Amino acid sequence: MQLTELGSLPPLNDIPEKMYAQVLRANRYGPPIRAYQMEVVDVPAIADDEVLIGVKAAGLNFNSVWASTGYPMDMIELMHLRKESSDDFMIAGSDCSGIVYKIGRKVTRVKVGDEIVVQAGWYDMEEPFLKNGGDPCFAKSGRAWGYETSWGSFAQFCKVKEVQCLPKPPNISWDEAAVYMLSGATVYRMLFKYPPHVVMPGDVVMIWGGAGGLGSMAIQMVKMAGGIPLAIVNSKDKEAFCKSMGALVINRSDFSHWGALKPGSLMPDTQEIWRNEAKIFFKKVLELTGKRLPRIVLEHPGENTMPTSLYVCDKEGMVVTCAGTTGYLATFDVRYLWLQRKRIQGSHFANNVDCEELNQLVIDGKIKPVLAETVHLSELPQALQKMYDNTHKGNTAIRIGY
Repeated sequence: MQLTELGSLPPLNDIPEKMYAQVLRANRYGPPIRAYQMEVVDVPAIADDEVLIGVKAAGLNFNSVWASTGYPMDMIELMHLRKESSDDFMIAGSDCSGIVYKIGRKVTRVKVGDEIVVQAGWYDMEEPFLKNGGDPCFAKSGRAWGYETSWGSFAQFCKVKEVQCLPKPPNISWDEAAVYMLSGATVYRMLFKYPPHVVMPGDVVMIWGGAGGLGSMAIQMVKMAGGIPLAIVNSKDKEAFCKSMGALVINRSDFSHWGALKPGSLMPDTQEIWRNEAKIFFKKVLELTGKRLPRIVLEHPGENTMPTSLYVCDKEGMVVTCAGTTGYLATFDVRYLWLQRKRIQGSHFANNVDCEELNQLVIDGKIKPVLAETVHLSELPQALQKMYDNTHKGNTAIRIGY
């Protein structure tokens, strides 16, 4: 078979030579609406420890926005420099549900025909550090699949390492199965894997971007642990969305102090200017929570919000960050860090154990993917553009193989 039309997958024993994919090329880098284009490319060959997946559906996340812009890194060029690819294109996509079509000769965890979800932690299990029990989050071979590697989920077929395959929860759809793993595992690690700052009953947890993929997962997990989710959003419809999930909500559009602190803004005669503006937000937090500050702040916007995150975090609390979607210049008044013994913690995705635990929560029905929209592969550029423009809410599934 040469090519299968979109909206279906071929029989398991009839893998085509070619496939449709949304492809990135360096000469198109920019906003997703123009960077991603549909092309016909070869179905990838797999190595001995890899698995070929027929993609039922893919999920969107900010990795794919960064990939489209070539900033902060040109990932095609980086893969060339690392000698991990010689292709002049890239297929992104770091979330996926699908069916196993082919396995390498060393693969034992899955078999052809298995229904799976993919976790985005790509690494070489033969690396000595991992064979000696090291955490995959710190593996030298570790890569973010579908961002630091090609042949991601925005195609009819993708290839992954064996360890990336987890069983698809039988209680959810293909579309739902495609959207929760990357954001869910990222949040799960942020909330539960940095003791003593794990969510406890009664803890207030402030969640930036509460209506997005990370936010919708975080609201559920905070509630599951008995905490109080406080979602920060930027529009009325997102306010309603987060309230419907049981969160307290603040619309950041009602405040004006956002952005990095400017040079000279913490001098004796200027330090009250920013703080007086931030105090308005601070007081709104106390008003909603019954005069309690967040013990944990889930950060990912970065530049626009970090000064506020550290300011409103409770004494001996933690600001945990996994991204910088508004910029990477994270400024703050360091006095609030040392005098109040606060903690800033970096967090990057999760390890395979975290992913397995998160997947079990979905299988058990304790966490449910929040699917806001499903579109077809041909509409992927427009869907990612919404994320680029910060007008999306919830999760978006890209239907490919059915």
